[in-house]
Amino acid sequence: MSLPSSSLKAAIVGGGPAGLIAAEVLARAGVAVTVYDRMPSVGRKFLMAGRGGLNLTHSEDFERFVTRYAEAEPALRPLIEAFTPEDLRAWCEGLGQATFVGSSGRVFPKAFKASPLLRAWLTRSESLGVRFALRHTWQGWDAQGALVFTDAAGRTVKRKPDATILALGGASWPRLGSDGSWAGVLQAKGIAVAPLRPANMGFVLPWSEVMRSRFEGEPLKRIALTFEGVTVKGEAIVTADGIEGGAVYALSGPLRNVIEGKGSATLLVDLRPDLSLETLEKRLSAPRKGQSASTFLRKAAGLSPLGIAILRESAPQLPAEPEALARLIKAMPLTLTGTKPLERAISTAGGVPFSELDPNLMLRRMPGVFVAGEMLDWEAPTGGYLLQATFATGIAAAKGVLSFLRIPDAALTSNPSSATRHT
Repeated sequence: MSLPSSSLKAAIVGGGPAGLIAAEVLARAGVAVTVYDRMPSVGRKFLMAGRGGLNLTHSEDFERFVTRYAEAEPALRPLIEAFTPEDLRAWCEGLGQATFVGSSGRVFPKAFKASPLLRAWLTRSESLGVRFALRHTWQGWDAQGALVFTDAAGRTVKRKPDATILALGGASWPRLGSDGSWAGVLQAKGIAVAPLRPANMGFVLPWSEVMRSRFEGEPLKRIALTFEGVTVKGEAIVTADGIEGGAVYALSGPLRNVIEGKGSATLLVDLRPDLSLETLEKRLSAPRKGQSASTFLRKAAGLSPLGIAILRESAPQLPAEPEALARLIKAMPLTLTGTKPLERAISTAGGVPFSELDPNLMLRRMPGVFVAGEMLDWEAPTGGYLLQATFATGIAAAKGVLSFLRIPDAALTSNPSSATRHT
């Protein structure tokens, strides 16, 4: 077992992927590291994210990759350049978890789930000397600058490390550990925190009782969604009070922003993106031969029962003219009136602005305190971008701690083509 060689101590508050990867970097450099988490075990949201397949990162071209972070790209680019998608795959494989690229370009461990990776990761972290203090709820700092926790028995625990990394996550899925309560603690210290808002979430719209009773939970497959000139192909799912799913999440940021400003947003749905308008119009010009509207739409336009029902939601009186009907099928408007709540979102927008941090992710107002992961003010679509930036910021914060403590960095992996080249 490798034990810390330095007398310097670091505390990491939060046992998600950002905190765990930061702990590994620090422990490899010989720092005595303790990870504090209010839950009985670490990595709970990480495990939840991997329940349907752990999407670690994405294989697309790097220049395209970093554009996914929109306004946060300038701040995140150097951090992701220092720990790229290739580096993340090499790190994962160093834990005995080989990866593969799916048909969509997304990267997964071959085991597909998160649990084998997390088990191997925690075993290695403990072998490096990382300690875990679970059921410790962070309360902030005392007057002397010590970290204050409440343990499982309700007792107050104080610690004063040489450096601290805050990696408490956002505020989505609070039952898994991240409830956003840290925002008030930082604001009391004069640190700006952008409001925490849902990201990669579903939206609310007033379905009819027919839609709710017959189609709740049904997938709307092979569609294309368009908003503000951006089109995304994929799937969506009808919920009792709205719509969600991968294609919706990809447009969720702009949709949310417009709804916040105007009270609603109109999403255009192409129910047959594989057919041109002209081809669809030609098919709809065929004689109906006594068929009902639903039967005709199913046979001529290839619409599913859900597609027909959702079309009627948009236009109870369907156009009789083939051209107008084809245009409706290719650009059916859905008026979204709200977002699903933050606690049900996949991720969180808002948090600590990069302007509050130096290039090493240290709080300018609090030397020795660093911030990583979803606490930072950035958002990205699903597809591997969330975890990639979470890992990259965790590593950047840990390297910032090493610089602050004047301790040499250590390689994160043994692969000479990976993270070591950025050291």
